Amino acid sequence: MSHHDTLQRLLADPRVAKGPEHWTLYREGRLPEGWPLMTFVTVPGLTTSDGADHRRLRGLVSQALTPRRVDALAPAVRQRVLGLLDELAAAVGPDGSVDLRARFAYPLPMDVIGELLGLRAEQQDRLHELSDIMVSSSAVPGAGAAAARDMGGLLAALVAEKRAAPADDLTSALIAAREEQDRLSEEELIGILLQLVVAGHETTLNLVSNAVLALLAHPDQLALVLGGEVPWSAVVEETLRRDSPVGHFPMRYALEDIDLGEVVIPAGDGFLASYAAAGRDPGHWEDADRFDLTRSPIRHLSLGHGPHFCIGSVLARLEAETALRELFTRFPGLRAAEDAPPRPIASFLSNSVSSLRVRLS
Repeated sequence: MSHHDTLQRLLADPRVAKGPEHWTLYREGRLPEGWPLMTFVTVPGLTTSDGADHRRLRGLVSQALTPRRVDALAPAVRQRVLGLLDELAAAVGPDGSVDLRARFAYPLPMDVIGELLGLRAEQQDRLHELSDIMVSSSAVPGAGAAAARDMGGLLAALVAEKRAAPADDLTSALIAAREEQDRLSEEELIGILLQLVVAGHETTLNLVSNAVLALLAHPDQLALVLGGEVPWSAVVEETLRRDSPVGHFPMRYALEDIDLGEVVIPAGDGFLASYAAAGRDPGHWEDADRFDLTRSPIRHLSLGHGPHFCIGSVLARLEAETALRELFTRFPGLRAAEDAPPRPIASFLSNSVSSLRVRLS
């Protein structure tokens, strides 16, 4: 679904489900072996559950991902950003440019989700590699399923470590919720951790990259925020609206025939939510393609809507706003490297660029 208003209605429509048991093709075993989206459709957790089951899982994660835990991360996020800016400056190549996506936008959210979940550095790197394969649209057949299995195994090992030696992290909190209340199965625990890893770093990585790309392409808008005429939060929201970090997210299913006027979604059919298209719907937004920090209000769907609204939205906004503010404070003369234009990333989920080479001054 790509029209903003139609998608907004469907995201909150009780006739739309997330559980794969409602999808005729899945229920009848008609999906091809090695289908790359299978993990996203079947992994137990927040994005594949409905009703009371979804409320139970969301409640448990909300208890662990508390505002206190997120607020406590703010100083660490800023310090990590400042450290990454030092590393970015040191990584400038002989041609005077550096890949900002690889050197800055990627390590920040992975470090934060690693801190949140209690991951070691080597575990973070491997999880990023596996996540990239899982969301790629150019991986060889079967690679996505193999990556999902490997990620599940790594996360199962993490759970075993934290069960043996609990710490002040989200993984330990989720384990405690399971064992104290017996409300979270082992499969659900692994599935939720997998979803948090993918959603917790891919989206913020793309959000920061897209925001920098937009600001460098629109110096008049960059001048507004550097001059204090608009807040950095406006950059985050307009980027989410115009260049949603998640292009399309699988899957949703019609519980009954849903008449949308021009088209009917038959009961048992699946469909994708196209957040990237909804953000540029000319029927909803005036001059939808324009990057405009003065839009008010900027009410987009890029973090979802309804019962499945992004549970990590506060953290994602904190990371992106901190990263952008400190980046342009440190390097106000930041500009794109003209000889290395960015290319769209090959992904069915991620909506961003594969690299972002810049000059720091």
